[in-house]
Amino acid sequence: VQLQAWGGGLVQPGGSLRLSCELSGVTMDKSAIAWFRTPFGKEREAVGYMANWGRRTNYADSVKGRFTVARDNAKNMAYLQMNNLKPEDTAVYYCAASRGTGDPGLSWHFGWEYDWWGQGTQVTVSS
Repeated sequence: VQLQAWGGGLVQPGGSLRLSCELSGVTMDKSAIAWFRTPFGKEREAVGYMANWGRRTNYADSVKGRFTVARDNAKNMAYLQMNNLKPEDTAVYYCAASRGTGDPGLSWHFGWEYDWWGQGTQVTVSS
């Protein structure tokens, strides 16, 4: 099983980026999908998630209204649409997926809820 993420880059404040994440080796429909980020010199933090079958989403307060998690189970793909980016969004972003044991619910922001992790993709927001 592998997760591969891409789509990061340099963007000006107020701009948008869409990160993509492909899961291979297992079908995605039963997995919860999450995005995390690690700002330079700081702890990893949860950004947003979507429950298996897309039943529920949740987001960190810092990104609510700006970021959207989406998934296409037919393509085994997950996405993080990031709008109105701010310099404080600068970080390495990671996608993660659960083995399919259900919806982590209120525990969605804990890394241990996820079994597979993609490599990071750098997002830099700067003018």
